[in-house]
Amino acid sequence: MSELAKMTTNAKIILGSSSAARHAILKEMGFTFTVMSADIDEKAIRRDTAEDLVMALAEAKAEAIMTKIRVLNDKENDHNGEPVLLITADQVVVYEGTIREKPVDEKEARGFIKDYSKAPASTVGSVLIINLTTGKRKGGIDKTEIYFHPIPDELISSLIEEGEVFYCAGGLMVEHPLVSPFVSAMVGSIDSVMGLPKDLTLSLIQDVLKE
Repeated sequence: MSELAKMTTNAKIILGSSSAARHAILKEMGFTFTVMSADIDEKAIRRDTAEDLVMALAEAKAEAIMTKIRVLNDKENDHNGEPVLLITADQVVVYEGTIREKPVDEKEARGFIKDYSKAPASTVGSVLIINLTTGKRKGGIDKTEIYFHPIPDELISSLIEEGEVFYCAGGLMVEHPLVSPFVSAMVGSIDSVMGLPKDLTLSLIQDVLKE
């Protein structure tokens, strides 16, 4: 368990994400947490840049979850002064300047993945942490760049048939055992590519816990 995880053992942590990858990363970091889903219409939120978009989506998820749990205004909730931290996040892939979200169908997924053999893909991710006890909130952006060897068509077909690509921004799954051998280089961390950068998350938790 990390030192920060030890410091927050009395804190209630809510992860506002249904992503299995984010669940696994937060567990690896040594935190105990509960999970809530925001259930927002992500397509209804649009911004001009990837950085603005992922932060706007993290904010929208947080607002939706706070409406559900009403921690800030529900006087019947007594947490004995212990912090309640809400963590939300979002991620898109940027390919040759174009923002990519989760593929909507097989054709788009196939096209996305084939492209990564031609030029690098970048991930742009946000993390937002709100101390629901004090109202303090901090957010940040993390980016990576991934380069691939040529990806065989039969591998792409296997990934599409499996179906997980439809739940990943840009259909990008560098951690998948079939895909990882085709990653030639990565600038950034694997946890960032998977949707929850550890260093950024720890830094933001520290910030919202400061007096």
